[in-house]
Amino acid sequence: MHTQIPAHFRKLRSFVRRDGRLTTAQERARVALWPHVGLKLQDGQANFDTIFGREAPRFLEIGFGSGQSLLALAEAQQDSDFIGIETHKPGIGALCLGIEVKSLSNLRIYYDDAVEILKNCIPDASLTGVQIFFPDPWQKRRHHARRIVQADFVQLVITKLKPAGTLHLATDWEDYAKHMMRVISNVQGIENIFGDGQYAARSPYRPILTKFERRAEREGRGVWELQLRKL
Repeated sequence: MHTQIPAHFRKLRSFVRRDGRLTTAQERARVALWPHVGLKLQDGQANFDTIFGREAPRFLEIGFGSGQSLLALAEAQQDSDFIGIETHKPGIGALCLGIEVKSLSNLRIYYDDAVEILKNCIPDASLTGVQIFFPDPWQKRRHHARRIVQADFVQLVITKLKPAGTLHLATDWEDYAKHMMRVISNVQGIENIFGDGQYAARSPYRPILTKFERRAEREGRGVWELQLRKL
């Protein structure tokens, strides 16, 4: 049964599709692996036990970028399954290349909008965790409504988590961190694992230093994280 989404939320999109340029190796890997690792919005609600061929803890990463962090996580935790959503084709190519090199079978990819995937493809109460690391901060005030971390979106994510499932957020922009804190402080059905109004330690689902963190360090910015649990 699909989650009912408020009418005003149906037009929200999580990302703008960005094709970009793939290297020859990335494009070869993407074409070769997509029939095995690619999932499609048009296929509707997914049966992940069938897709992965087993029952296991399942984690969804929204906006995995170049995919190197997600790849390292899937390699380190091969007793869990991972689903990534991205609209940047070079990132998908890079992740496919990594999957091929490391011979991983516990990773699948959606190339589409995260809101549509959550609404139409992810069964309710099916995920152990969801992670959104370094989403587009949309820094200009007039663009703040485009930020993915909004109350309606978090409520949608909550419906997809199992009881006690987790939502981990990270940003390298302090203003977005404050925005995230305001949003989650007013959402029912989740608790801040580190306490009300408190930012978290580094997420265990961020196993490597990403280019966003390195850039933040160079520019003198910090990283703010939130770790939340479904009640």
